[in-house]
Amino acid sequence: MALSRMLISFIDTLYIKPLERVISRQMFGYFLCGAANMALDTLWYFLTYHYVVMERNVDLGIVVISPHIAALIIVFPITFFTGFLLNRYVAFRATQQRTTKQLFRYALSVVGSILLNYALMKLFVELCYVWPTIAKMMTTIIVALYSFLAAKYFSFTNK
Repeated sequence: MALSRMLISFIDTLYIKPLERVISRQMFGYFLCGAANMALDTLWYFLTYHYVVMERNVDLGIVVISPHIAALIIVFPITFFTGFLLNRYVAFRATQQRTTKQLFRYALSVVGSILLNYALMKLFVELCYVWPTIAKMMTTIIVALYSFLAAKYFSFTNK
């Protein structure tokens, strides 16, 4: 995969000597991939919330979905696959597991991320009255910490 080699080369260029004492190469790569995925996720969320859902409730007939949750649902598949591909081919490329096994484990860890995303968005927007885009950014940071631990110790291990 030529794109993954380019990204790895870029990350290696940014991974300078002083960083080696503070953070491992794998963690550095994970955080850069995560930051890129988070930035894309936030951009897609902003565009979806304001221009697709248009800041309105989405009435599906049997249930009405609030606009911030509807945007979250729409953006999720994009974030899921870009996150998996970045983790598999850039951040945790040394793992030996089959792609299907990693995808399954990644999907399980993402279920936890979805539940955490949903609960935190409800908390921040509906109980704490934080603006939806800001709430999404705060939620993403918290979920990113959970995701790193799940990726390192579950999804992309060699076990």
